[in-house]
Amino acid sequence: MSAVELKHAGGLAYREAAPGGEVRGDPVLCLHGFPESSYMWQRLLPALADAGYRALAPDLPGFGDSEPDPPGTWERHLDAVERFRTALGLERVAIVVHDWGGLVGLRWACDHPGVASAIVASDTGFFPDGKWHGLAKGLRTPGQGEELVAQFTREGFGAMMASLSTAFDETAAEEYWKAFATPQGRQGILDLYRSGDFSKLEPYRGQLAGLDVPMLCLWGQNDEFAPVAGAYRFRKEVPRAEIVVVEGAGHFVFADEPERCAEAVVRFLDGAYGPAG
Repeated sequence: MSAVELKHAGGLAYREAAPGGEVRGDPVLCLHGFPESSYMWQRLLPALADAGYRALAPDLPGFGDSEPDPPGTWERHLDAVERFRTALGLERVAIVVHDWGGLVGLRWACDHPGVASAIVASDTGFFPDGKWHGLAKGLRTPGQGEELVAQFTREGFGAMMASLSTAFDETAAEEYWKAFATPQGRQGILDLYRSGDFSKLEPYRGQLAGLDVPMLCLWGQNDEFAPVAGAYRFRKEVPRAEIVVVEGAGHFVFADEPERCAEAVVRFLDGAYGPAG
């Protein structure tokens, strides 16, 4: 299995796995969601590299090993992704996005048409009439949000993550706790959710289809935060989009079923970029 290295570029920490032989297709840029970091891709990155793809996954500002870059807004994260791409000289990329990584990555791809050559969207949304779930509503509410992030302890956070997926062991909890470990990190979480007005997506109606690139919607069957109906809604906008529903998996599908997800992503990319050789 290919090695995963932790590096830094464009003001962000990132993980990278590089193929040992011939490189296939475009580099694959993986964008994590909340409350995760690039560590969530620990099983996907080497699988991509073993299949011939250069695979990269940044820690968005304030998450993992990337320093906060206040204010931690949606727009600030868009800037960070573009800065990262420019720093590494990535002309075109396939993107794999999950949760908040989808809100960031899909918006970024639409803002920079021609950069994304293939899209894997997982357990996310990109719709102007979207609704936030209960925890997100709390974080978006002044006063209540401050109380919520202040109440998080390392022990309580670990217990919460373990309740969401049996794959969230102590190592994963330690990695994801980094976003909560400082006052600046906690403020960045509030900034992110409070900037997340779905009305900002109104100008993007139809733009995903306009990119005219292959798309895979990879979803956990039992997602309670972004229900699987979202996958089919994406296909209404992008009629050629493929859907893979991972049975038995929840919102954190790459943690619940890493091998099945990696197999689906590699198969999709092989189809998008053509046969090897």
